[in-house]
Amino acid sequence: MIVWSVLIALAGAFCMALGSALQERDAVRAPGHSVARVGFLVHLARRPRWVLGTAGAGAGVALHLVALSGAPLTIVQPIGVTGLLFAIVLSALFNRAPVRAGQIAAGVAVMAGLSGLLLLFPHSAEVPRLSIGTGLGLTGGILALGCAVFAAAHWVRPGPRVLLLATVGGAALGTTSALARVVAANAAADWTAVFTWLTPMCLAAAVLGGLFQQNAYRTGHFAAAYATLLVVDPVVGAGIGALLLGEGLPATPLHQALAAGAALLAVGGTVALALARNRNPEAAGAHSDRDESPATEPGGASPGARASNTTSGESR
Repeated sequence: MIVWSVLIALAGAFCMALGSALQERDAVRAPGHSVARVGFLVHLARRPRWVLGTAGAGAGVALHLVALSGAPLTIVQPIGVTGLLFAIVLSALFNRAPVRAGQIAAGVAVMAGLSGLLLLFPHSAEVPRLSIGTGLGLTGGILALGCAVFAAAHWVRPGPRVLLLATVGGAALGTTSALARVVAANAAADWTAVFTWLTPMCLAAAVLGGLFQQNAYRTGHFAAAYATLLVVDPVVGAGIGALLLGEGLPATPLHQALAAGAALLAVGGTVALALARNRNPEAAGAHSDRDESPATEPGGASPGARASNTTSGESR
């Protein structure tokens, strides 16, 4: 049974990576500013390839859950993070770019660090409880952070911007995971628990996370975006679980030191991916010129806007 669970977990990691790589292609090619608004998601939802990518990512999540039903968390979670290597290779394949040794090394560092963090945090089987007021505070806080970062991101260059957007996206999705865990665990005992204020809060955080996730892909630094989301999402979820849901932190000084080291390793690998010269060339031509070069051409259209329209037309 464990062998099958390992294979299912690998398939889930591949599906999530493939789905995200498919999403990135339409996120980069979509018209609009380099940091797009909520209508950007509506545009993407009309693109068959992006919808297919979303279905692939959803299938990956489902396979991960199936794998957890047949093998311990300590086996399945580290396998799940191998999706980063799949994502790096698939993105390079789609963009016809070489896979560099530095990218693989940075990806392995992220995987090792994240695996260490996931294994060092305790996992409680108790039904979590969260008050409406606390849930409102969490959701309001992440929405306020998202608004502030959205306004500032227009002025940040693509390399640092991907880390900024993906960090907020991961934090929003981690908040979504924590709220969804409370709703799902309580609904298992009483299905009417779905009809509480925590459910729309969960949906609001998910939409914000999805917006920032796709905007992070839009920078063209897909590997860095995927790695950041892969790290921040479970760390924020685990942090909320530890601080608000009674799930605890690493107990001993040794485990705490190891967790800190694992976090530094994961962050270092993510930063290396962001600094690597592996940006999707379509993103450089379609979006960054508009935000970074305000000069316009005759007729009022900026060079970036013209490139965006051209790229959009080609994608159709």
